[in-house]
Amino acid sequence: MKAFALSLALVACAGAGATVAPPAKPPATGMHRYFLALLRRGPTWSPQKTPESVRLSEGHMANIHAMAAAGKLVVAGPFDTPDVDTRALAGIFIFDVPTLEEAQGLVDGDPAVRAGRFTVEILPWWSTEGLGYGASRR
Repeated sequence: MKAFALSLALVACAGAGATVAPPAKPPATGMHRYFLALLRRGPTWSPQKTPESVRLSEGHMANIHAMAAAGKLVVAGPFDTPDVDTRALAGIFIFDVPTLEEAQGLVDGDPAVRAGRFTVEILPWWSTEGLGYGASRR
């Protein structure tokens, strides 16, 4: 129950823009700390494909591949949201890095984030080592 309450407190504080130090120990045995980055459509996002948006999308994808090749990005992917929602969640990154500062540096290096097409919120997140449960792993 304490781990659940701590998780709720972390989410509440992070959602309010506060900096939250992750707990020193995992909330349960066998857990590993990752950093979950929620990408939201930013102030310069639009659904129109322009030469600039295509260039930024290509840079964004190149950055994703570079972070994965460096072993820092575990998984990434977009959400399927309607184009009319200009502030919708756009996608996620799950990082396996030692600090929140390193995760922040990685998203700050993304061309689409720098251009304002995405804003990012990063939360410390605990899951099983290897992100899966037994038979559900592929």
